Amino acid sequence: MDPQVVSIIYIVALFALLYFLFIRPQQKRQKEHQKMINELQVHDEVTTVGGILGTVVRIKEDTVVLRLADNIKVEFLKTAIGQVRRKANGPKDDD
Repeated sequence: MDPQVVSIIYIVALFALLYFLFIRPQQKRQKEHQKMINELQVHDEVTTVGGILGTVVRIKEDTVVLRLADNIKVEFLKTAIGQVRRKANGPKDDD
């Protein structure tokens, strides 16, 4: 085989390996996170990326309002939600 062809095959294989090891898993995580954010509902218990625990009180276009404790509500960007700890079971009498 021609050494140039071997070099091209090696480079293509290296890019394919990088794609499947780094790029594809990151894209999958981003899709899952976006799906989680889109499915947020009032009364879901969430954890922010900073480790703050709260309950969703209101959902706006780019932000959510979380109740951290009685009479303490803080507004966060939706992208700051790290995980949903518990989905809402039904309506509660909060607001």
